[in-house]
Amino acid sequence: MSETIQHGEDVAILIVDDSSFNRLVLKRRLAELGYPNVTMAEDGLQGLAALEKARFDIMLLDLEMPNLDGIGVLEQLRVARGAAPPVIVISALTEMDKIVRCIELGAEDYLPKSFDPPLLKARLGAVLEKKRLRDLADARLAALEAELESARAAQLSLVPRDFAAAATGALAVHAAMVPARQVGGDLYDCLRLDAKHMLFAVADVSGKGAPAGLTMARTLGLMRAAAKRLAPKDAAPDPGAILAMTNDDLAAENESQTFVTVVLGVIDGTTGAGRIAVAGHDIPLLVAAGTAPRLLEKPRRQPALGVMEGISYSSDAFQLAPGETMFCYSDGVSEAEDDKGGFFGRQRLEDALAGAGTDPRALVEAVLRAVTAFADGAPQADDITALALRYGS
Repeated sequence: MSETIQHGEDVAILIVDDSSFNRLVLKRRLAELGYPNVTMAEDGLQGLAALEKARFDIMLLDLEMPNLDGIGVLEQLRVARGAAPPVIVISALTEMDKIVRCIELGAEDYLPKSFDPPLLKARLGAVLEKKRLRDLADARLAALEAELESARAAQLSLVPRDFAAAATGALAVHAAMVPARQVGGDLYDCLRLDAKHMLFAVADVSGKGAPAGLTMARTLGLMRAAAKRLAPKDAAPDPGAILAMTNDDLAAENESQTFVTVVLGVIDGTTGAGRIAVAGHDIPLLVAAGTAPRLLEKPRRQPALGVMEGISYSSDAFQLAPGETMFCYSDGVSEAEDDKGGFFGRQRLEDALAGAGTDPRALVEAVLRAVTAFADGAPQADDITALALRYGS
């Protein structure tokens, strides 16, 4: 690509100047310098029309023209923010304020009309080289974004989407995960263990981006493998034992000191009884008709996973009443920020839950809507994940 630009045969140049004499002289000089691919426009409006019809590598722009002058062209190019070519202003005007205005509007360079051909060649070469480097950077960025989007799709495919297939007995479950970047470190899981028991979990990996995403996938696999390995015949595995086994694998040779906070439970879909273990994570909330959301009682907060091998994790019993829903979430929900740096907080979370009934899907969607409205377009620094499960109707 660099050789093409140096030789100039494939460099498309647009000249915008109201003087036919100036256009012809400039076209001849460009041909002598090795740039024969030239298109000409008589004013700013024709120049903008030419940009809509074809791609150009550089524009040589006069300032004083009828219909639309050079500064008007630069203003429209800046507002459009499209793939406009770099612009070199060539003008007889010498007023410094206008030259400065051109640079402020995005012009790459300025040349007086009484320039020498070697100077034009040098300026063209410099501007085109900058464009080549920008194009190369843009191409690499596009390739990286495509790879990250592919990784995002692969990551989202790891977590369950068929919630009806995961639920057992009288359970209903729904979950959603919104990574702050293309690849995030949150995860959720709802896994049918047998005809009666379902495993559910929400976890948050420290850090962001691809490394956190890889740890997320590893954690998900380890928890599922541990659940199946530890499940007694005709009984449910203990969530504490699942976390202990997962922790030993994550903590082994963990030089990056990556840790994972988790809430993990196993529930009997025929009775609403279960056991839950919390490792450095937010305690789930319970939602029931006619009462305010409240914290699940008893779960002990234990160390996050991956910090140190050999930690013994325990679990606590819980009982969901018919029609009661448990809501698990990552701290990306409570710590979502608005444009002033304020946090969404648990009170807003409870308010969103209080007005959404007990249906798992309605609860998750209500919280996500509330977080989105609170953020009001402010970029989020953390992934947002929520899971709700209801026993009975």
